[in-house]
Amino acid sequence: MTLELIVFVAAILFGILLYWRESNGNGFYRFVDKIVNAKHLQMKPEDKTGFVFKQKFLLRLVYVTAFFIALMIVLKFLIPINYTTISIFASSIVGTLIGTYVANFVLKSGKIIDEKGDSLEDIVTDTIEKGKDFIEDLTNKEKDQEVEIEEETPTEEIDDLKEQDKKSARERLKDKGYLK
Repeated sequence: MTLELIVFVAAILFGILLYWRESNGNGFYRFVDKIVNAKHLQMKPEDKTGFVFKQKFLLRLVYVTAFFIALMIVLKFLIPINYTTISIFASSIVGTLIGTYVANFVLKSGKIIDEKGDSLEDIVTDTIEKGKDFIEDLTNKEKDQEVEIEEETPTEEIDDLKEQDKKSARERLKDKGYLK
């Protein structure tokens, strides 16, 4: 299990490296394209597609599996094929595919950050300013509500409350009619 985990992590790193390498140049894919396809079917010079770069999932799976099958055929003479070998083989394929998608995410986010770096900074600054304004509004509303509450209580009610405080509890109950 430990060996499979190590191979899986290594395959993810290999997938990242493979995707990054093909994003910089796809010479080997162009070479294979020239060998396999006729002149009118060959890819255009501005096309950046590679074995894993800008490929659909199914074709990535086919190319990565074909690569590992070729590697397995070469290694067949060095190591025997058993359950562990097949498990490592599957972990390598899945890890490489995951690595290509992780690299795709990292490269795209890096491009977006480079393109919108200044606007992202402005957005964050605006958000912080709006947050400060919101907090100020909340604190000002609380102060305004306290002032409004104080202004709404008329002086007559305050005087009645003061008179009631002077009376004892028994007298107040008699005034309300609860006691005789």
